[in-house]
Amino acid sequence: MAKLKIKPLADRVLVEPMAAETKTASGIIIPDTAKEKPQKGKVVAVGPGTKDESMTVSVGDTVLYGKYSGTELKLEGNDYLMMRESDILAIV
Repeated sequence: MAKLKIKPLADRVLVEPMAAETKTASGIIIPDTAKEKPQKGKVVAVGPGTKDESMTVSVGDTVLYGKYSGTELKLEGNDYLMMRESDILAIV
């Protein structure tokens, strides 16, 4: 992956969503129309934090986030989500 020319501000994080599951644990193939939006992704860029709190996540972390959190962006042909660090639920 080429280095992105974007730097999130304050407590914002740029996340690249992971691909949605195409098969269930039992082997059933999920059609495109029934796939759910992924809630797991890889952190690509991190802002500097606020004056009161430093950032907990770092570039390269795999994180879980809320289903409707973040703003969808398309940069250099890839889909990303820009969200506040507080929207991230856990580091995997």
